[in-house]
Formats: sequence, structure tokens, C-alpha cells
Amino acid sequence: MKDEIFSVLQRVGRSFMLPIAILPVAGLLLGVGSSFTNATTISTYGLGEFLGDGTILHALLVIMSKAGSAIFDNLPIIFAVGVAIGMAKAEKEVAALSSMIAFFVMHVSINAVLVLTGKVLANGTVAPGVLEGTIASVCGIPTLQMGVFGGIIVGLGVSSLHNRYHKIVLPDALSFFGGSRFVPIISTIVYLFVGIVMYFIWPVVQNGIFALGGLVTGTGYIGTLIFGIVKRALIPFGLHHVFYLPFWQTAVGGSMVVDGSLIQGGQNIFFAQLASPNVTHFNADATRYFSGEFIFMIFGLPGAALAMYRCAKPEKKRIAGGLLLSAALTCMLTGITEPIEFSFLFVAPMLFYVQVILAGAAYMIAHMLNIAVGLTFSGGLLDLFIFGILQGNDKTSWLYIIPVGILYFFLYYFIFTFLIKKFNLKTPGREDEDEETKLYTKADVNAQKASGTNVERGDDALSSAIVQGLGGKKNITSVDCCATRLRCSVETSTLVNEKLLKQTGAVGVISKGQGVQIIYGPKVTVIKSNLEDYLENAPDELAGPLEIAVLKNEVSEPDAAAKQTGPTAAMEKHILCSPFTGLIKPITEAPDEAFASKMMGDGYFVTPSDGDVFAPADGEVMFVFETKHAIGLQSSDGTDYLIHVGVDTVNLGGKGFEVFVENNQKIKKGDKLMHFDVDYIKENATSDACLVIFTGLQEGQEIHLQKMGAVQALNEIAWY
Repeated sequence: MKDEIFSVLQRVGRSFMLPIAILPVAGLLLGVGSSFTNATTISTYGLGEFLGDGTILHALLVIMSKAGSAIFDNLPIIFAVGVAIGMAKAEKEVAALSSMIAFFVMHVSINAVLVLTGKVLANGTVAPGVLEGTIASVCGIPTLQMGVFGGIIVGLGVSSLHNRYHKIVLPDALSFFGGSRFVPIISTIVYLFVGIVMYFIWPVVQNGIFALGGLVTGTGYIGTLIFGIVKRALIPFGLHHVFYLPFWQTAVGGSMVVDGSLIQGGQNIFFAQLASPNVTHFNADATRYFSGEFIFMIFGLPGAALAMYRCAKPEKKRIAGGLLLSAALTCMLTGITEPIEFSFLFVAPMLFYVQVILAGAAYMIAHMLNIAVGLTFSGGLLDLFIFGILQGNDKTSWLYIIPVGILYFFLYYFIFTFLIKKFNLKTPGREDEDEETKLYTKADVNAQKASGTNVERGDDALSSAIVQGLGGKKNITSVDCCATRLRCSVETSTLVNEKLLKQTGAVGVISKGQGVQIIYGPKVTVIKSNLEDYLENAPDELAGPLEIAVLKNEVSEPDAAAKQTGPTAAMEKHILCSPFTGLIKPITEAPDEAFASKMMGDGYFVTPSDGDVFAPADGEVMFVFETKHAIGLQSSDGTDYLIHVGVDTVNLGGKGFEVFVENNQKIKKGDKLMHFDVDYIKENATSDACLVIFTGLQEGQEIHLQKMGAVQALNEIAWY
């Protein structure tokens, strides 16, 4: 039950990411526009000639401010559409349209009941005696003030209807309205009644929300501390979005009248005050949910990064330094903390506990010092500049961030240094000799980018490995991501292979019931996009043991390569023999761009004169591909290579091939591996070129052909 709840909450949290992602742009438009049209700012910096009334720049900045305000004013419908898209498992565009329709239907239904009961007059004004702030205009419709909650209710409900009915089959007479066309129909009907029901139950819910907001506000600085600790503690589980969003966007985070309008939610209050010409100091009770982030994101965590660098082993300092510097700069500039936090979360949880306490305290300290700097997404230098420095210290008290931040830098540095050395924690640069120094990296698959199947399917080894690690396409029920994590839901959690997922370059994997989070860092959106493209054409099946073995070979960590590292291995000359009889040519002339460009590694190819394939060296069969056209091998000296017969031969389904070896079989040089029908391959495949690809070469190593033209099987033909 707990696992199911975690899975649902994870999906809800990730569905918030799409609407949240627009907030930085909206905040920048509103922040820059409001700052440079503010009379005080213009006067202070002597910019009247360029930005005063009547100038082109002033007009442009006013438009920018209005555009930003439009997004914040319409967040409910943005969340309705965004949550529906995030929660829908397929045909997301249908869910988006349906949620927009349902949103309007719900609020029009509420409006109709308000008019019938006399709370809204025929001319659209609120009747006298109605409690101020309980009725608001949403997209021009006088309705109950539901805020972002209204959008979330629509998004979650419509996505549930969509996932259940988007493949419904109706009787023949009504078949036109079946499938995805049924979703907006059922959503309209359901939310007509939801609107009516909301008229009766929302006032009760609203009172509860106001009471909760009053309770949070009433706890003062202790409440801020608790908020900060809980938010940071939820980072590893990916549930922090679910936790903080109500404080940012709803009355749980407080309510305030700004220029005659009731504004709910800490972030909304800040941006309403930002757009107001009448505010002398932003409200720190509203900004306490985020102002403290500048302290530990710009100063504290970089101090932790310096501590980890200083504690690294001398021989690993250069690698660790580059990784940690990149992570620290990312944290300082953008406020994305995962690259640093996850560098010690899994290897030294003790340090994460310290980070949670110190970060929570930063929220409280900022509140106590009346620091009121807003943000759009996270507490980096860019947000500090726009929403703190540009607004002036009188409005934000941003100058306090500097001394407190410096203190935090040294706190993090000395505490992390002490704990790392005291308990010999394996932070970056302190790993055992046989372990790689890394924070998060994309998979080391440049040389092993794909086996034959990946090229013919037109996909990439990374996406293929992720799918197999999640148990196959058939086991995956949804795919999404937040700022740093690939968030997936699966049908059967026991099919998830965490070891294989980590080999895809993930810094960590969190599997909780049917929810799986794979942490890649800021480039996760590209990984997610590639994965979705891959899933469109991937076979709808569960991962089998053979496929997992194949992918482990394709997307392996550099263990095999590690065996070859060092001066001796690098200088040793390896002689290569041909497994084929025919005409040998360099890989760059291969009749396939993926092979010719060495995407999968260096090698050569042979135009065969017969169909026999022999083992060119002693070693082991790592895998035999299902369609028999490719065999993965490892020689006794640790060299990984792939024998691939023909181009696009995967489409032959194994016809024309006979294989004499099996997975994990030990082989000797000269053993017969395979026989193929040369004439059949020529007639039915794109090319009969037989390729040998070396997928485990070290940087700087390449294949040198000793001879060209005719060769016999087992002849010495190349070296590296």
C-alpha cells in the first residue's frame, strides 16, 4: 500500500513539472519588466532618458511585464492542462484538450449555481454580503476562488478518465465517438457535475486551507525551519514538488491583499507585490518558503564541493576537481543542487543529513533577517540578481545573504571535511582504486553505442538499456522527468534491474514500489525525449534474460576497459585475425553510415566469398543475438568485439543463419562460430558486408590494417 501511494505521489509530482517549468520565463518577464518600469529604479540609476515614459524600451518592458503577469494570473488553467499531460499515459494531446474543456465546464457550472443562489448578480458582480475573496474571476468567469487547486483537480480527474477510456470501443452506431474522441465527451459530463458538487464542498475545503495556512504562519520561525527540513529531506524521493507547491501557489502558504486583490500562495504574493508600485518591502512571511535557498545554493554547497575536492586522493584530485567545479557552478548559477547532493547522498548519507539540517536552518535564518528575495525555480545567482539586487536592498534585504552565505560556506566546508576524514567517507575522489571517479555522467557508450540491433532499429543503446533495465517496454506504464531525474512507473517492480540502470550513466536509482527514479542530472530532458522516441518503435514485450545480457555488454561500465588501463596495456600490440574469408576493407568504407562513422567503435569489414565464420582468437561468447546475425565476443586478453554479418540482416529473423555457439561458451581460435547463406544474404539484405567492431578500445587506440584485398579466415590482418 505504501509503495502504491509513493508511485502515485511520484506521478503527481512529476506532472507538476511542466507547468512549473514555465514559471522561470514568466518570472523573468515580470521581474525585468517591472524592475525597469519602476519609477524609483529608473530614478536611482539615472535611466530616464532610455527607460522613461514614452520611450520604445519602456513600452517593450511594459509588454514584458504584462506577459509575465498573464501567466501568473492564469496558473489554474495552466496547471489543469499541464497536470493532465503529465499524468496521461498516451495521446497526451487529447488529455490536454479535454482538461481545458473540463476546466471551463466546471467553472461555468459553479458560476451558474452562484447566480441561481444569488451570490453572483446577473451583471457578473459579487452580491453584497458575500465574504471577500471567496469568489474570483477565472478566465473571465465569476466563480469560487479555487486557485491552482482547481486546475489540479481538473488535471488529475481528466487524466484518470483519459487513461481509462481513451481506447473504449462503443457499439457500431456510436463507433465514431469511441476511442480518444470519447475522452472530452465524458470529461464534459463528469465536470458539469463536479462543478455543482464543488459549490457545496469547496467552501468547507477552503476554510480548511485557510486554517492550515494560518497554522503554518502561526508557527513562526520554527514552522519555516520544519518546512525547509522536510522539503530538502524529500529530495531523494522526488516528492518535494508535491510538498512545496501548495505553499508556493495556494492559501496554505498564506493569503494577502495586494492592490485590492486577494492573492494566495507565497510565490504568487511575491510576484503580485513585484508588479505593484505601492510596495516598500516584500513580505518575508510569503518569501520564507524560498529566500533561504540562496544561502546554501550559492554559498553552502559550493563549500561542500571544495571540501570534497580537498579530501580527494592526490591521484584523483584532477578528475574530482573538474567534476565538482562543474557541479558547484551549476548550483551557484542555476540553483540545481542534485549534481552535488547526489555525489554524496548514496555514498555518504551522513553528509546528506547534515545538508538537510543546514538547509532547513537557512530558510529560518532568512525569515528571521526579513530577507524577501523571490525566485522562479531555484535559488541561483540569476534569480538573486533579478529579484534581489535589481529590486534594491530596501525592498528585499538581500545584502544579508552575503555575510550569512559566507558563514555557510565555511560551515559546510569544515563540517564536510571533518566528517569525510573522520569516517573515511567515499566522496568523489576517495573511491577505491578499482572504482571510477564520477558524479553523474552519460553512459560510457561512445565505443559501445549500439549493437547491430540498435542500428537497424534506428535507436540508441542508452534508451535500449534503460528500457531493458525497467523490465522491457511492456512493463513501463509511464515516462516523464523533472529537472534532474527520469521518473518512470512500471507494472511489475521485480523486473527492474537497478544494476543495469546504473550502468547507463545514472548517479543513482530509487525504486519504490511501481515508481522508479533514475538520476542523470540536468541533461535528463534529452534522455527522456530520446527514450520516448525509442519506445514508439520498440517491441511491446518484457525484457528477457538474453536481452539483459546483451544490454549489459552494450552499456557496460568501464570494467573491461579498466583491465587494459596503465602504461603496459596501452603500449602492448594486439594482433588481430580475420574470422572471414573474402575481401577486407577499412570500416570507413562500410555500406552503412553508423558503422562507417565508427559510432560503435573502430574495426573493419570483409566482403565474404563463403559463409563460414571462425573464432579469430581464444575467448568467450558474451552473447548471440536472437536473430543470429551478430555475436558478441571477448578475447582472452579482455578485448570486446562484435561480429556482425550483413547490414539490416536483423530483418531476416534468423533465416539464412546457423549458429554453433551459445552465450557464455568458452571458445578457441579456429572454432566455427556460424555459417550463413551468402546468396540469400545478398538477395535479401541491404549488404552482405561482414563487420568486426571493437567496442572496448581505450582512448587513442585504433585499428591498423596490415593488408588489404583478399584474405583467408584466421589470417593476421590488423593490429591495435
